[in-house]
Amino acid sequence: MKIAIMGAMVEEIEPLLEYFKEYEIVDYADNRYYFAKYKDLELIIAYSKIGKVFAALTAATMIERFKATKLLFSGVAGAISSDLKIGDLIVATKLAQHDLDITAFGHPFGYVPEGKVFIESDKELLDISKKVANSKGIYLKEGVIATGDQFVNSSEKKEWIQKTFHADALEMEGASVAVVCDALDIPFFILRSISDSADMDAGFDFEEFLKSSSKKSASFLISMLDEIATA
Repeated sequence: MKIAIMGAMVEEIEPLLEYFKEYEIVDYADNRYYFAKYKDLELIIAYSKIGKVFAALTAATMIERFKATKLLFSGVAGAISSDLKIGDLIVATKLAQHDLDITAFGHPFGYVPEGKVFIESDKELLDISKKVANSKGIYLKEGVIATGDQFVNSSEKKEWIQKTFHADALEMEGASVAVVCDALDIPFFILRSISDSADMDAGFDFEEFLKSSSKKSASFLISMLDEIATA
């Protein structure tokens, strides 16, 4: 089985590369892909760069060129739900593009003809994540994640996204990865660690959080790989 593991930033995949140690590097389409073996699994690891276009390009490359059969994505997100605090983990049950707007033609936000507002994550991978969370004693929230090509720091915009999409968190890549995987019939899973929330400390150090969060997420994904390998 060949599994793709994606992040948006290099910091989000560095702990994985440190863990697997030995890997082959392939440069393709202005990006770098790392190939490793773990138990009976073949892994393709890459960071896409920030934003929907780069994320879609990387996901499609991993699937179409490098033949991944499942895709796991890990990164950070901003909280919308009051249930989420800095450092919490959330897995997407479904995802939507909050910045996709052709409402002038009578369509709902996030929708284009022949498309969907929401793309649902793979239920088997969600079940595996819940099993891992229980075994590690980790609080893992399931919810809707909204994606857009903008960093949203307006409370009014966050409230609109929450109301419109019933979203719990927002970020800049997940829904585009979901669209690619859905179109190509590839099971996918989106894991996010909360990097900012309504009650965040003014002295919060994002760079330090990104490192610690990436290690936590990498450990979680490795445990998921263990479950997938023995399934």
